[in-house]
Amino acid sequence: MTSGTDTRPPSRKNKRPVLLGVGIVLVIVLAFLAWLAYEAVTAKSNLETTRDAANSAKNALLDGDVPGAQAAAAEASESADKAQNAASSLPFTIAAAIPFFGSPLETIVEITDVVKGLAVDVLEPAAQASASISPDNVIEGGGRVNLQSLTEAEPILSETSAAAQNLYAQAQAIEAPAYLGVVDDARVQLENQTHDLSGLLTNTYTASRIVPSMMGANGPRSYFLAFQTNAEARGTGGLLGGFGIVRADNGTARVDTLGSNRELEFAEQPIDLGPEYNALWGPRNTTTDFRNSNASPHFPYAGQIWTSMWAEQTGEKLDGAIATDPIALGYILDATGPVTLADGEVISGDNVVEVTLSTAYARFGEDQLARKNYLQEISQAVVSKMTTGVAPTRKLLDAVGRAGGEGRISVWSADPAEQEVLAGTKVGHAIPDDPAPYANVIVNNAGGNKLDYYLTRDISYTAESCTGPTRKSTVTATLTNTVNSDGLTQYVASTFQPGVPYGTNESIAYLYGTQGAKITGMKVDGVNAFSVQKGTELGRPVQAAYLTIPPGESSTVTWELEEPSVPGEATVPVQPLVDTPTISIDLPQC
Repeated sequence: MTSGTDTRPPSRKNKRPVLLGVGIVLVIVLAFLAWLAYEAVTAKSNLETTRDAANSAKNALLDGDVPGAQAAAAEASESADKAQNAASSLPFTIAAAIPFFGSPLETIVEITDVVKGLAVDVLEPAAQASASISPDNVIEGGGRVNLQSLTEAEPILSETSAAAQNLYAQAQAIEAPAYLGVVDDARVQLENQTHDLSGLLTNTYTASRIVPSMMGANGPRSYFLAFQTNAEARGTGGLLGGFGIVRADNGTARVDTLGSNRELEFAEQPIDLGPEYNALWGPRNTTTDFRNSNASPHFPYAGQIWTSMWAEQTGEKLDGAIATDPIALGYILDATGPVTLADGEVISGDNVVEVTLSTAYARFGEDQLARKNYLQEISQAVVSKMTTGVAPTRKLLDAVGRAGGEGRISVWSADPAEQEVLAGTKVGHAIPDDPAPYANVIVNNAGGNKLDYYLTRDISYTAESCTGPTRKSTVTATLTNTVNSDGLTQYVASTFQPGVPYGTNESIAYLYGTQGAKITGMKVDGVNAFSVQKGTELGRPVQAAYLTIPPGESSTVTWELEEPSVPGEATVPVQPLVDTPTISIDLPQC
């Protein structure tokens, strides 16, 4: 007898349908993966082509190569189309929806959307406008600016700059993939690329809005031109060492009345910048004495003071103010080539900073009039080269952009509409009306010497997490005096205080904090310090300490604050002195 249970093995006939089904599924999966791989490779290849074409378009725009810009923009648009088609294909859409596995694919989809917008909404229209804004067209013979060309380009620049800013924000919002570093690299590259294009187009749009009127499209304009000496620090950079008057009319600019600060008089009827400013800066005589006129880092204050002093001294009402320094002149000379003085001396980008801020003092000793005349001759030579039809090469545009970005070229306009535009730019060099976290460390020379040529800075800004309406933060600034005072003249290395070593750097270090913050403590080298200046400026708390730094030594100021827990990226502006300071920011974003 047999039991009721069949123990015989399954027949091969029963296995075949199962194996066939598994085989079909396997074939489908392999086909799907092959299709997905093909679309992924297609997307990657076309994204790389678009990236390269976009860079070519940007470079062509800067070089004034109109046909090149248009051809590169067309190539970017075509390859962006192909990348977007690949990223929207069926296998891509399905795979991207799978948790974790689809993370890098989802990132690629978002990247292609931004890239498509970049090609269609930014590069193509910008390339079409490039004929109007190319340097060869904007700068005519003799150095005249074609104001009509800039005016005509303003509408399309408005659209493309807005689109570029939106795409940059969109690129920033793309999350890093859960894995696959190559995709994350592409994400970072896209963010950097949209940032650069946004900056370029925004700056060009800004120029189209204000350059025509400031260059005399509606009648002649005149501006105070300040040459700042960074070897003696002031809030906007350095002491007002020399000056000129810029005349602009119908796109043509010239500089006359070049002179040294010896030719500027003290103001007897100073401008009134309001009770807040007067309470903070009144004791420093900033509105009457040109030597302290730019102690505040807010350049519009300096511009108003300089033009008011000039009006009192000469009766001429100016339309604004411009400032620059030897470092900016060095950048420009690197681009234009050197200038030759009457005695045959060559001043270049390699030596202009050292010559004007260091060796000139040794060369002329205590003969300050001879030194000032020498510096005036250098200024005249550089200005002449800049205003007599210098070709607007890519190198020159980069040099001016670098100097403006570092605050080494600053501009203020007495026209409220123009100033509203300038205030939001790097060249406006204005303290922002922005509640975001902010720490601005400023140095003003207190020794009446030229030792800030040898000063280096290390600045850090840290804060607690945003667990309540306020949080504690700390700003630390370490100043180091690197001078070897052997052989330096009294004019360079002497101090006001008796008994301090020769070559001692005496500085006042200020902190400008976040709007609404309170400075709760201040220490110098770990010891509670007396505030030599304290108040508010434009809604920001300000507190200052006096530092005495012997040669080869450092001094550290620490400010403790209680600041609002507000959203926004922390900003630590850099005062344009000779050194490039080390900046460290460690703040959790609220």
